[in-house]
Amino acid sequence: SARGAVLRENRYRLRDLIDQYQSDKGKYPETLEALVTDGYLRKIPPDPISGEPWVEVPPETDSATGEAPAGVFDVKSASGQNGMNGVPYGEW
Repeated sequence: SARGAVLRENRYRLRDLIDQYQSDKGKYPETLEALVTDGYLRKIPPDPISGEPWVEVPPETDSATGEAPAGVFDVKSASGQNGMNGVPYGEW
């Protein structure tokens, strides 16, 4: 359960920084590493469940224009394991 709490916290922080980046620059970061390169983060926090790199989720397609903005909109765990709530960590 401790790793699940760290997963929630790391995802919360990454999402917050992705939103700050988008607000500041008018676009999503191309990769999570752009958050480090552009000074938003010292290093990417690890996925405490899988130990693998985060799964980077792109923005959804704009229904009005049919275009999908480039970049990273969200992150997910690469783990296929289920949390204590029975939901896979990758779906949190």
